[in-house]
Amino acid sequence: MRILVMTKLYVGNLPFTVTEEHLRTLFAAHGTVEKISLITDRDTGKPRGFAFVELAHADAARAMQALNGTDFGGRQLKINEAQDRARGDSRRY
Repeated sequence: MRILVMTKLYVGNLPFTVTEEHLRTLFAAHGTVEKISLITDRDTGKPRGFAFVELAHADAARAMQALNGTDFGGRQLKINEAQDRARGDSRRY
């Protein structure tokens, strides 16, 4: 039995018009997208300009290398491996 290790990528500097479908299409060229979390403002519901995308580890590495710094909707993407927030971190996302 083969266990796939998933990697969560932070995708920043997104255009505020981006949708989950846009992200799925962008990342699908590099592997199977398991999950997308497009972060929105709690009060307004509007996108905050960043998301998290989960892919298999090897796919995530390829996607990060291929897409980091590229232009997407007029903005330069910032992509890196997501870091877990420390417990007790009270910042609002």
